[in-house]
Parts: sequence; structure tokens; C-alpha cells
Amino acid sequence: MQPIFETERLLLRPFELTDASKVQELAGDIEVAKTTLSIPYPYPDGAAESWISGCKERSQEGVGFTYAIVSKDNHSLIGCMSINVSKSHKRGELAYWLGKPFWGHGYATEAARRLVAFGFKELDLNKVWAAAMTKNPASSNVMKKVGMKLEGQFQQHILKWNEFEDLVFYGLTKRDYTDSIL
Repeated sequence: MQPIFETERLLLRPFELTDASKVQELAGDIEVAKTTLSIPYPYPDGAAESWISGCKERSQEGVGFTYAIVSKDNHSLIGCMSINVSKSHKRGELAYWLGKPFWGHGYATEAARRLVAFGFKELDLNKVWAAAMTKNPASSNVMKKVGMKLEGQFQQHILKWNEFEDLVFYGLTKRDYTDSIL
């Protein structure tokens, strides 16, 4: 069973089908979709329900842990934070998005810190990494704030909406994470 986490301001819990309309609304914002690797625009009807069902399956298999980021104050959905696990390499990819009204408040960093700790302490990963489009410096800043280091930039690495986009990759090893909290 996927654990639930609390931070100072947030509750990180598995998505529920009742979150689907809010996921479609928040993730379906063009400003959110254009700087993420896999969110479609326009966000199709029924896609959120399928995605949530897939999240539950990946969690049960132990290969992906996707969390609804929820405000503890008013219980509203803010966004998503996930860690996708490569068991054979003991590595996890951190991925996230926030609804535009919640940008710039430190929510992504707060949620990322908790999921990085989950990756190293509970999942016993050796490395946590993440990628972002170079045109999304706010995402790179989250990675830096949780201790990740720039590992490289891949030119024209993905095709998003008929445009090739550059990606930056950040990573943090368990050794560096452990050294940073001592």
C-alpha cells in the first residue's frame, strides 16, 4: 500500500478518481502542459481517469509512486509529484507539475524534499534524478533546492508540439544525500 505523507503545509496522498476533474482542469492549462514532458493539450475527457487508474497499478507493482499534492489548509488539489522506479538500477525519476495558481509558493520544493527522502530511506534507492525543459527554469530550481546537481543538457532531446526541446538532467546519489543531512 502506498504511504501517505505530511509536510508542513501539504498532504501527499494517492490520487483518487474523484480528483479527475481537478487534474484535467489544472494539468490541462496550456501554461502547465507546454513545459511538461507528457501532459497533453487540450487535455482529453477521460484521460485523467485512465491516468489515475494507471498510477494505482504502477504503485501496486512498486515501479511508480504518484502523489496528489493537497493543501492541508483547505484540502484543495495543488498538483502532482511522482517517483518512478527502475528497480534493477535502484534509481528513481522525480517528476511533477503544479497548477498555475500555485506556482511560486515553494510547494513543489516542499513535496520534492519528502519524495526524495522516501526514495532514499524507504525505497532504498541509490539515485534520484529528474529532467526539465530548459525553458522551464522553475523546475530546475526545485531540483537544485532539494540537493540535485546538474548532470548535463541534451540538445533537442524531445519533440513537444512539433518543436524539439532541450532537456537538463539533475541527479542526487544516496551518498550525497546522506552526507548533506548529517
